[in-house]
Amino acid sequence: MTGGKSNKRGTPQGGVISPLLANLYMNRFLKAWRMRECGAAFRAHLVNFADDFVILSCGHAEEALTWTRATMTRLGLTLNEAKTSIRDARTEGFDFLGYTLGPKFDPRNGRKYLGASPSKKSVRRIKDKIGDLLASGNKAPWPQVRNRLNRLLAGWSAYFSYGTRASAYQAVDHHVDGRVRRLLAKRHKEPGRGTRRFSWRNIREEFGVASLVLSKPRAAAVGLP
Repeated sequence: MTGGKSNKRGTPQGGVISPLLANLYMNRFLKAWRMRECGAAFRAHLVNFADDFVILSCGHAEEALTWTRATMTRLGLTLNEAKTSIRDARTEGFDFLGYTLGPKFDPRNGRKYLGASPSKKSVRRIKDKIGDLLASGNKAPWPQVRNRLNRLLAGWSAYFSYGTRASAYQAVDHHVDGRVRRLLAKRHKEPGRGTRRFSWRNIREEFGVASLVLSKPRAAAVGLP
């Protein structure tokens, strides 16, 4: 919401009661969807998590969206139009709960299929968290830094363990290598970028940093201080 403390409607983003109120209102919306048998009417299936939802319709997307807008209005709510759109999932992707769903192509034979992969926004967010953790100002002992990093990677990969993940995992691993190398080179006063002393293999084996591509990250690993 905008307007600060003077605003008399809505709850602040991040407010502790906001998720509860969102679920209460969404429950009313979902109940209306079931009672009016919208699934059959629109040949659709509705999937939601808290206040995020997607309607998968076969040939009746416009009607489903019109009904949704009208129902939300009766509940005293409005759709976020910036995040609301109609997509043909056979030809274009859409983001939902951190994943991009839609057409994919098998790199081996170019065959098209419908699938899911971590969204670009999700990859960007984990990179930002890695950058914050491995900032040059972090003076914590290396085992502590490494263990926090491995837990972060383990949590992210546990959530994004479905669908096509190879390119996202590779991008995160590459980012981890660069940030770890930069931090270790500064700590060990290594000249240059430290690519020889802190190679990909050394970062994994000697310093115990997990790899998303090679295996599921562990919360802790053996490594040098």
